[in-house]
Amino acid sequence: MTASHPIPLHMLLGTYPSTQALVDGTLRSDIVELDFAKVARPNNAFKRAVRDLEFDMAELAIITFLMAKAHGKPLVLLPAVIIGRFQHPYIVYNAERGPLSPRDLNGKRIGLRSYSVTTATWVRGILQADFGLDLGKVQWVTFEEPHVAEFVDPPNVHRADNDKELLQMLLAGEVDAAIVGDGVKADPRIHTLFPDPLSEAAAWHDRNQAIQINHMIVARQDFLERHPEAVREVFSLLEQSRRLAAEKGGKKEPAFGLEANRRNLEVAIDYCYRQNLIDRRLSVDELFSDVTRTPGA
Repeated sequence: MTASHPIPLHMLLGTYPSTQALVDGTLRSDIVELDFAKVARPNNAFKRAVRDLEFDMAELAIITFLMAKAHGKPLVLLPAVIIGRFQHPYIVYNAERGPLSPRDLNGKRIGLRSYSVTTATWVRGILQADFGLDLGKVQWVTFEEPHVAEFVDPPNVHRADNDKELLQMLLAGEVDAAIVGDGVKADPRIHTLFPDPLSEAAAWHDRNQAIQINHMIVARQDFLERHPEAVREVFSLLEQSRRLAAEKGGKKEPAFGLEANRRNLEVAIDYCYRQNLIDRRLSVDELFSDVTRTPGA
């Protein structure tokens, strides 16, 4: 393609400090013409990314991607972390109903948006590995179906009634704890399950030598095969956008690159497999193609 005929590329990408320059058009390219999906939040379109394969490239939750890959969806990972955060602050309880600790959850009811979302998978993995939680002894109360249509929720997952809302159920005592992706609400009754989540997160990092990835970038296989140069160009633009954000004093973002994320992905795969979200341990290398292993080369 010439500069006068850039490759059209339909993309799902949220607006964050690290992506702002790309999404708002500050960064432009002669190689690709980006058409961003008009959605309020990228996670609202994750089903479209894995069920309909609607996007040429997409921001996608890592657990959704791993499950999609395990079910043979033609998606390929790029070593570009868009969101990475420790999940310890995102499980909460109603302190008005008495104390609750991470070791008290067997036999309890825990509410969450959907069983297989990434934040919930990380939280369950933490509780399972570090605090002895038996996932089969919890009643999980959900509000949405899985992103990946082929996945069937375990038998101890129950759907809340349509008129219910997660935090209302928590305050009413209908669930004992809740996994809330946007953290603690401004209600004095709602406390984090971990009294000091930042210290717990630091200890987890020391034990695992990893970060907890939320979202990365994927490419649809057929688009990648037709236009590898477009995929490399988007990776380059994402790197440039991150640099511009850093120059403006933005927070330090998770590193790009396969080797920089190998351990992070190994832990994500392990948590996914141990929770029966995938039926075999995927290898890190099979998540990528020859093009996407080193897209910046």
